[in-house]
Amino acid sequence: MDLDKKIERQNNKNIELRDFVKNANKVYKSFFKTEYNYSNNEALEELGLDEELMDQLLEDYISQIIKAIVQFEHMIYKLQNAKDAKKELDYTELRDLAHKNLGVARNLRIKDAVILLDDLMNKDELEYLFLCIEVLQASAVRINPKCAFNTIKLIEVKSSF
Repeated sequence: MDLDKKIERQNNKNIELRDFVKNANKVYKSFFKTEYNYSNNEALEELGLDEELMDQLLEDYISQIIKAIVQFEHMIYKLQNAKDAKKELDYTELRDLAHKNLGVARNLRIKDAVILLDDLMNKDELEYLFLCIEVLQASAVRINPKCAFNTIKLIEVKSSF
């Protein structure tokens, strides 16, 4: 009986992961009209890293960017509230966080993330910035779906306390 429950739980998780990736691809393709699939070959060659270290760096980046997306969302909502209250908008915190993550994306040669993070640093339109963070998450999902999925689930569990 316990084995059946474990199998059912794993099947449900696999279905949830599949739907998660499908949605990420849909969001990604609605923003980027050209097809881009990340390959670590350029970073491996230029940085002289081995495959195992590169995989670890990518997992660290994905966890970091997913956590940053939660912060970006909060910052954009704060900016929207300030805009609604007709207050001056201060993008400094958002741009600083984008800048920190931009360096990592550049080092790992994640070209779509570089474009999105650059826009987060330089654009002012809040709806567009929110779209950028949705696509940034989709970009991370496309690189390593399981890592992104698990990071999001961990954030959800932590925020439920």
